Amino acid sequence: MDLVLLCILGFLAGFIDAVVGGGGLIQLPAFLIFQPHLSLVQTLASNKTASFLGTTVAAVQYSKKVRIEWRRLSVIVVLAFVGAFGGALLVSFIRKEQFMPFIIGTLFFVLGYVIVRKKLGVERRARHISRSRYYVYAATVGLLIGFYEGLIGPGAGSFLVFAFVALFGDDFLHASAKAKIVNWVASLSALCFFIFKGYVMWSLALPVAVANMAGNYVGSHVAIKKGSGFIRMFFIAVVIALIVKLAYDYL
Repeated sequence: MDLVLLCILGFLAGFIDAVVGGGGLIQLPAFLIFQPHLSLVQTLASNKTASFLGTTVAAVQYSKKVRIEWRRLSVIVVLAFVGAFGGALLVSFIRKEQFMPFIIGTLFFVLGYVIVRKKLGVERRARHISRSRYYVYAATVGLLIGFYEGLIGPGAGSFLVFAFVALFGDDFLHASAKAKIVNWVASLSALCFFIFKGYVMWSLALPVAVANMAGNYVGSHVAIKKGSGFIRMFFIAVVIALIVKLAYDYL
C-alpha cells in the first residue's frame, strides 16, 4: 500500500514538475514518509532516479513542440552538469538546513517579482543583452541552480523557469521547456554519482519513475495546450506551496 501511495504522489509530482517545476515538493517528502527506513542519501538517490526518468519524458515533449535555441542553451546546460555533480559530491557532508533561510528568502523574492510584474512571462520578449553579459547570466544560472539541484533538488525547476523569464525574456512556455532540458542534464549529473555509489533503491525508484513519467507526459501536454498564462498562475501557486513547505520543515 505504501508503494501504491508513493506512485500516486509520484504521478502528481511529475505533472507539477512538467508544468513549472517543483515536483520534488511532493515526491521527496513522500519518499521520506512512506520509506522511513531509507538513509537520507538513499532517499535522495531513489527520488532523483524517478524524477530524472520523468523529466526525460517532459523534455522530449517540449523539444518537439517548442523552438529551442540549442546553441545558446548549451552554455547553461554544461555548467548545470558541473554544478550538479559538485552538489551531489557534497550531499553527505553539508546540512541542508544551513541553506533553508536563503532559499526561502529567494522564493519570496521570486514570488513578489512575478506577482508585481503582471505581464512578466506572458509574452516572449527576448532581451537584447551583450554576449559577455549573457555568459555571466548563463554561468550564474547554470552553476548555482545546478549545484542546488545536485545538493537538495526541490524547487530547482521553478528557479530555472524564473531565471529564463526574468533574465532572458522568455515567456513561461519557452522558459518551462528550457528549464526541463537543463533540469534533465543536472539530474543526470547527480544521478551518475548516486548510481556509482550504489545509493539507488531500484525496487522503489523504478515503479515511482513509471508514475512520474506518466505525470510528466500529461503535464507537458497540458502546459503546451494552455500556454504561458496558465503556466504563470500555476507557477505562482507552486512557489507559494514551496515557501510554506520549506518554511514548515525548517521551523
